[in-house]
Amino acid sequence: MSDIQGISFTWRCAAAAATALCLWMGAGPAAAQAPSHPAVNAQLLVGARQADLALVERSLAQGAAPNSRNRLGKTPLLIVSEKGQMAIAEQLLKAGADVNLASLEGVTPLMAACYGGHTALVQRLLQAGARSEATDRMNKPAIVYAAGQGHAGVLDALIAGGVDVNAPHEHGLTALMWAAGQGQVDAVRLLLQRGARTDARDDRGMTSLDIARQAGHASVAALLEH
Repeated sequence: MSDIQGISFTWRCAAAAATALCLWMGAGPAAAQAPSHPAVNAQLLVGARQADLALVERSLAQGAAPNSRNRLGKTPLLIVSEKGQMAIAEQLLKAGADVNLASLEGVTPLMAACYGGHTALVQRLLQAGARSEATDRMNKPAIVYAAGQGHAGVLDALIAGGVDVNAPHEHGLTALMWAAGQGQVDAVRLLLQRGARTDARDDRGMTSLDIARQAGHASVAALLEH
């Protein structure tokens, strides 16, 4: 075997090993291509961060991997979900972006969209197969992100998508308890309309009303008393 043939063989073996490692880690075929195009992958992440649709489209056309990640483990889809950039999210989904890839903190695109109050994008991500039951590293699911921030429209979309309004989460806290504890009147009202139970108790034995009173949210407490 010549030196050139030997180098070529070694390179092919290394590339195959890198691809296999990416696939074994669950990154998927698109992410496995990432090392081949580091410059355009970085360009794609910049486009997502700057909400630059043209740059995102150009990067994808140049071969950027839609599931590229930055140093925080955020994919382009997660980045634009934080900003509610529907048009860019659509392009990324069409390019094969994994709707459930989470950051190093376990935050998914759906959680990011819920936190930001981007109702239309939440609906689109659910349609694309986003797992609403997924939790971050603190064991918080998407509905907790929405409840804590008081995004009634997002909560409605999640419940319409099949999320259990009364499911207990970390420490037995329900979405209603989260909303009550943060003084989110509109969210509390929506959750009550959608069947949230006021008699549920967390692992301290506290109800949503108890939590609202403890936090000093009189308006929420008044809602929960009736």
